[in-house]
Amino acid sequence: MKSFFKNVLANIVAIVILCVVFFFFFIIMLVFSAMGSEKSVVVKKNSVLTINLKTNIIDSPTEEQTGLFNISEQNKNVLIYDAVEAIHKAKTDDNIKGISIEADNLNAGVTQIDDLREAIADFKKSGKFVYAYGNAVSQASYYLGSVADQYYLNPAGMIELKGLATEVTFFKDFADKYGIGIEVIRHGKFKSAVEPFLRNDISPENKEQLSTLLNDIWKNTSSKMAASRKIDTAAFRTVVDSLYGMIPELGLKYKLADKLIQKTEYDQLIKSKLNIKDDEKLNKISLGKYIASYSDSEKSGDKVAVLYASGSIYGGDEYNDIHSEKYIKYIKDLQNNDKVKAVVFRINSPGGSANASDEILFELQQLKKKKPLIVSFGDYAASGGYYIAMAADKIYSEPNTLTGSIGVFGVIPYFKDVANKNGIRSDIVSTNANSQYYSALNGVTPYGVNLITRSVEGTYKRFVYFVTQNRKQTFEQIDAIGGGRVWSGTRAKQIGLVDELGTLNDAVKFAAQKAGLKSYAVASYPKSMTPFEQIFNDLNEDEISARVIKNKIGKSNYEILQQVTEKRKLQSEIKMEMPYQIKIN
Repeated sequence: MKSFFKNVLANIVAIVILCVVFFFFFIIMLVFSAMGSEKSVVVKKNSVLTINLKTNIIDSPTEEQTGLFNISEQNKNVLIYDAVEAIHKAKTDDNIKGISIEADNLNAGVTQIDDLREAIADFKKSGKFVYAYGNAVSQASYYLGSVADQYYLNPAGMIELKGLATEVTFFKDFADKYGIGIEVIRHGKFKSAVEPFLRNDISPENKEQLSTLLNDIWKNTSSKMAASRKIDTAAFRTVVDSLYGMIPELGLKYKLADKLIQKTEYDQLIKSKLNIKDDEKLNKISLGKYIASYSDSEKSGDKVAVLYASGSIYGGDEYNDIHSEKYIKYIKDLQNNDKVKAVVFRINSPGGSANASDEILFELQQLKKKKPLIVSFGDYAASGGYYIAMAADKIYSEPNTLTGSIGVFGVIPYFKDVANKNGIRSDIVSTNANSQYYSALNGVTPYGVNLITRSVEGTYKRFVYFVTQNRKQTFEQIDAIGGGRVWSGTRAKQIGLVDELGTLNDAVKFAAQKAGLKSYAVASYPKSMTPFEQIFNDLNEDEISARVIKNKIGKSNYEILQQVTEKRKLQSEIKMEMPYQIKIN
């Protein structure tokens, strides 16, 4: 019997060792596979630069999603700055003869599409062709593709051209049903981040700002599509209202597409354009591979650094999103780096923690004392995302950037009713009058409400103060356009919340000019994670659970779930945060 147990134990140990060895071998193979995929690329003659389904346009290196759970995905993440620069380079590259847009579902934000569209419109001035092809085309993809000289659609395809709408999800009845109490304190009638916990419908103030915002964005995007397709504005509105793009024949009739052809015929058409024989291969090169063909030869010498800040703002030291401790380190490194002569701070954030935002703003103010600091807005620069821009020498916004939301709120959840219904009660022993001003079971005391209200009001005044200093306006002027209201970039320029309408590339050029640089390299911060770091980042228990749930219910539904389940979303702290996202789907 003793020998039997020894044999069993030995087998168990052997299995464990084998599993560990296999796991590390698997990890090493993945890393080498990822590294091997970055081999050098040669651009062949008669090449066509292609924007396809494998191209993910991202705003920041922190949005990289390559890890253990999606290492096999073929999609290539491309920074919007690199994508625009690649198109500019292709304009004068003799090996690139044209651009082909073949993305039915484009993974990019509205301001990123704006930048790509502008770069492609400039590319067309070279005389090179730009063609587009679609099957089941999303509105975002058509917004980009419509800039092409010719748009081709599959005979059984469709274009989902429908306009913009937003749907706000409310949780008040859900909270009441399950006995969840939520104490809310806010400054600003437009500060609608807390409305889902207070109401069951959109407030008149929120409806007003959403309507203005959506109409501003749609006016910008629809006018460009109509102009590119040479369709009268009134006629284009009829096409959209009637969903004519959903029927391929109607899409052709009303000029959304130039011809209905199969994909093979489309490729054959490009071959004919380039005088390539039928039996010869058409050389298509993706944005990612084209960038890889020249990005290895990075210039040395003076640099303009682009510090990307994408996602919600939190305290802490994590890589993803905008965590204050991590960004303080980045900012101090840039401040002390003598090769960095100017910094462009790229913000793509709906805000978050007021305290973390304040920490980041202070460090940026110190950076500004040593070198030029230019801010560029992406899809969002709202609430805390706008607050951290207040150290800038100059602010660039995109026309469709969601900007402003100068307001503050506090959300204090408690579970008294649900606890009592299930036989749970509490009693308190304390040393001081307000030792227990807040309890998860009993909520917040009247004195606590008064105290937090004062904190919210004080934070709002501090917010407005920094805005007045940066924007050179009075408290009353900023307060009149604040109150938590979100503006489009176009209106933000009109009311003085930003200095210029322009792209990230425009901001980089101005930063170099302000620093007196004639020759410079552009360096991105933070640096992308290595494949090895990305893989082990995925081995976090919360990350595994989140990915499983997100894959099961979809990204949009997961974001709704986060609002009522993620502890950081419901933390009892003062926040500067915008409640919603707007995407062209």
